[in-house]
Amino acid sequence: MPGLSMAESGGGRDFPAKLTLQVFICTIIAAFGGLMFGYDIGISGGVTSMDDFLEKFFPAVYLKKHEAREDNYCKYDNQFLQLFTSSLYLAAIVSSFIASFFCKKFGRKPTIQAASIFFLAGAVLNAAAVDLGMLIAGRLCLGVGVGFGNQRRWMQAVPLFISEIAPAKYRGGLNICFQLLITIGILIANLINYATSKVHPYGWRISLGGAAVPAIILAIGSLAIMETPTSLLERGKNEEALRVLRKIRGVENVDKEYSEILNAIELAKQVKHPYRNLMSRSNRPQLICGTVLQFFQQFTGINVVMFYAPVLFQTMGYGSDGSLLSAVVTDSVNVVSTLVAVFLVDIIGRKVLLIEACLQMLVAQSIMGRILAVHLKSTNIMPGGSAKLVVILICVFVSGFAWSWGPLGWLIPSEIFPLETRSAGFFFAVSMNMFCTFLVAQAFLTMLCHLRSGIFFFFAAWIVVMGIFAIFFLPETKGIPIDEMNERVWKKHWFWKRYYKGSEINKRRQEIQDKPEEESLE
Repeated sequence: MPGLSMAESGGGRDFPAKLTLQVFICTIIAAFGGLMFGYDIGISGGVTSMDDFLEKFFPAVYLKKHEAREDNYCKYDNQFLQLFTSSLYLAAIVSSFIASFFCKKFGRKPTIQAASIFFLAGAVLNAAAVDLGMLIAGRLCLGVGVGFGNQRRWMQAVPLFISEIAPAKYRGGLNICFQLLITIGILIANLINYATSKVHPYGWRISLGGAAVPAIILAIGSLAIMETPTSLLERGKNEEALRVLRKIRGVENVDKEYSEILNAIELAKQVKHPYRNLMSRSNRPQLICGTVLQFFQQFTGINVVMFYAPVLFQTMGYGSDGSLLSAVVTDSVNVVSTLVAVFLVDIIGRKVLLIEACLQMLVAQSIMGRILAVHLKSTNIMPGGSAKLVVILICVFVSGFAWSWGPLGWLIPSEIFPLETRSAGFFFAVSMNMFCTFLVAQAFLTMLCHLRSGIFFFFAAWIVVMGIFAIFFLPETKGIPIDEMNERVWKKHWFWKRYYKGSEINKRRQEIQDKPEEESLE
């Protein structure tokens, strides 16, 4: 059955390939899109805890923060402060739709370059901001950069680029490099926040403007990367595609894989309306799993920690320096734990990591909620021992997420969509992710004010649901080429196999497969 080639899926069992230096270099350069994204996630939470920043843009929050009798859980409850964080993801939803067409028409490489330009513009606007409008405008530009650069394997440019050039047996680990760079970006951001919090009154400008550095690195580095063979063939550049395929595989014998790519593209061309086709019965399993994974990823509560860690630690009684330092500790755990995923994901598989992490995160969230319910009241300061225990539990929670739902929430959707619905499927997955990120970022401080310690039990309940989903409804995709995913995974799954009976997409695949035989008979 013709389908995605190794270049598209990250490899097949029958295609010769090596892990070439070119693939490794391109992966690292492209993954700098993740560094930009991670830097922005980490920088916003630290900046919103700085007094100089709050006094200039959010004076009401500044006054509440320093009011001794103000409720611990409500000091930062401000819709505009939340909009500063969440507006980026609202822009990303819209821009990811535009980027999906841009990526298909012009290729992965120009899309990555466009992302770096928008990130650079956003960093400049934020660093030079004189009012709230200019600040939000900068965040919107950053959001467009996210939509263009981080539509991955998920989001169509950077992760999809990595998936298309990676050999199958290394696909998981190389793809998680994107997530690894996100975690490193978050750590770097909090280290910078810790240093600039002592630079008055413009330390926040240095922090926000720092986003320009990874943007410039990606812009320059993208000049050295090459387009993927699939992208080149989609745009009719056949000879260049063959040359690139030989270079990234490190072998001369790529004829079979090259033929498979052409068949996959021929199949994709038969689908005139990919978004409509995505809603067909045979594509529902991938659509449901791809979008639900994005929903679950955000409702673990991870972005509560990533966006608002310094704010959360200040709520527990840590000073400004202590809260930023605690955030650095949790971010370091995040980086190390993501490395665990890089080495284990292609060995023990996806489901084991997801299910184990659910248990780990559930225990950590539940104990944290209990400690805050007992020891953090409206106006008291949490006992030092309890506060330190919460920091440890947050590290336990973050480590579980970092080697499971963080990277795998992107990796699995990158593996399950066939070429004919890939752009459409990724758009829905990315949109779900960005919408849920926007929702959590915009609502968390208000939820913290009203639910108080119950916020941790709210997210713990969702972890129970996602664990059940992973056990019963999520198939294992380790080591399976995308072109064989339907036959070896979805059609054999106890629940999803019912969606493939009498499928029109299977008929079209068979027609494409039989076409060369019919022509030879003539």
